[in-house]
Amino acid sequence: MDFEGVKSQLQKDGYAVIPNFLDDTDISALRHECSNIINAMDPAQHHTIFSTTEQTNDDYFMTSGDKIRFFFEKGALDKEGVLQVDKQHSVNKIGHALHILNPVFRRVTFSDRMKDMLRAVGMVEPTVCQSMYIFKQPGIGGEVVPHQDSTFLYTDPMKLVGIWMALEDATVDNGCLWFIPGSHKDGIAGNRRMIINPERGPGKPGTMFTGEVVTFDDKKFVPAEVKKGSLVLIHGEVVHKSEQNLSSRSRHVYTFHVYDQHNTEYSTQNWLQPTDAKTFSPVYTTTQ
Repeated sequence: MDFEGVKSQLQKDGYAVIPNFLDDTDISALRHECSNIINAMDPAQHHTIFSTTEQTNDDYFMTSGDKIRFFFEKGALDKEGVLQVDKQHSVNKIGHALHILNPVFRRVTFSDRMKDMLRAVGMVEPTVCQSMYIFKQPGIGGEVVPHQDSTFLYTDPMKLVGIWMALEDATVDNGCLWFIPGSHKDGIAGNRRMIINPERGPGKPGTMFTGEVVTFDDKKFVPAEVKKGSLVLIHGEVVHKSEQNLSSRSRHVYTFHVYDQHNTEYSTQNWLQPTDAKTFSPVYTTTQ
């Protein structure tokens, strides 16, 4: 596969689209495996509602970095944690260690094609720190507010990249990504970061935000509609969002984050930290 021009596009706009990165076999395998994972899941053991707008005090989220855990859409569970909708349509996302703990997701994450692409964009020691399957359920898939990924996964210097793979067509109607092209060149707006709360404990949130809240101009966002199988590279400082999915079609994606470990320090203040499970995985040396 030819990746010519991808690096320059990423540097110019803060994102780049690679069509047909995944073939139909990969897409079917990921979707089928995800369906199996949900079928085997007991909702009574997983009570967390996912939100992109609130800091978290939920230990279930804070300790999910080396596990496969389930985060539900608002309204999917009642106050007792009883499922209110079909199980396959209840989950907002699964995270954050699919790339290591599940063989199907591991195979795609550490494929030779993925390694070739990351070399093409100039990553010296790319390391996967987290992975997610995001559903964007039809009719109820929540919005993801404008943000920069480096707010949540900070490195010094900043060398974070998101790998976002569409398992279905992503359109304006079902909640595709939107970007402010070139916004990565200004760094983290307002020095906004989500960090571990140094005063965390009973009744106190596990994370907190530092820096200033910045409002972005909606008129500057442009949609990135892509066909299934496309891979979108997302620079850690580019401002992006996705809207609610009010359509009748889902928008499944598999996504993970890598940072270039070469001459880079991963912040000990990030909510996500390495554990003995070794889910922070170097791409070039990790086998499928």
